Amino acid sequence: MAMASYQHIRESILARIQAGEWSLGELIPGEVKLSKEYGCARATVNRALRALADEGLVIRKRKEGTRICRTRVRQAKLYIPIVREQVEATGQKYHHNLITQKSAKPPPSIRNLLQIPTSTKALYLETVHLADERPFAYETRWLNVDAVPNILQAPFDRISVNEWLVQSVPFSNGDVAFSAVNADQEIAAALDTRIDQALFLIDRTTWLDDVFITTMKLFYKDGFQLYSEL
Repeated sequence: MAMASYQHIRESILARIQAGEWSLGELIPGEVKLSKEYGCARATVNRALRALADEGLVIRKRKEGTRICRTRVRQAKLYIPIVREQVEATGQKYHHNLITQKSAKPPPSIRNLLQIPTSTKALYLETVHLADERPFAYETRWLNVDAVPNILQAPFDRISVNEWLVQSVPFSNGDVAFSAVNADQEIAAALDTRIDQALFLIDRTTWLDDVFITTMKLFYKDGFQLYSEL
């Protein structure tokens, strides 16, 4: 018997939602249970549920599960930006400087995000992205090397870690937060701006199934605008 495709599972779960098998706001069975029910890999169920979430029919939260929406939600489309493309879209020339690349034990807050043991080291990188040789964005990043072992051979002298990861490493889920922050001394020096200058911050963590890949902070110099679509 052929293994069910994610499209088949999506259609089946949608039919069950429309038939009222689960009430509005109710949690549906988890990925492990559904994968056994449909006789497929958990990743296939994950893809089907992500498709339903993209359609605004379910809401998915890490560690909480998948819940039927009370009302259909229209979602904004967010993409992981390649900073080089953002710079080149302004007509400026892109360049990046890798300031720091080292293996180190991350602080507890980062270790918890990446869900790695206390004794395990992670890869830490700092990058300044430049537009016409002027600072455009400053990136700090921790990486779970066990999740991306070939990253140790990546040519970060020729390609930024931001672009290399987008092109080379798949992910299934992510958390992202947007906020305004004031530059501290280190960030101000990296972006050639004044201390306490208001900056736009993207704080993002991504993972593949149950394996956490990376957590990063991307500080954009004052004047940056983020665009999305509905």
